[in-house]
Amino acid sequence: MQMLEWLLDPTAHFPAQRDGDLVDDGVCVGAITDKIGLSQPTVTNHLRTLADAKLVTSRQIKNWVFYKADRTAVLDALTNLRSRFET
Repeated sequence: MQMLEWLLDPTAHFPAQRDGDLVDDGVCVGAITDKIGLSQPTVTNHLRTLADAKLVTSRQIKNWVFYKADRTAVLDALTNLRSRFET
């Protein structure tokens, strides 16, 4: 959830990148790894889970993978979740 929150507002949580625009291309997995303090394989596994759930998209630029939140999918998931808890 923390990574997803950061990806929803990447410019507030990550510095500019040499390759790839934070907003247009997403955040490099290396920057996410540095920020969260976990190993790169662990971060990649969590991001793959989010990608499998269609909450983020990934894009390869050069040798790096960049992740971007799918705002519409996140909003749809939250709306669906909220409706399940309403009486």
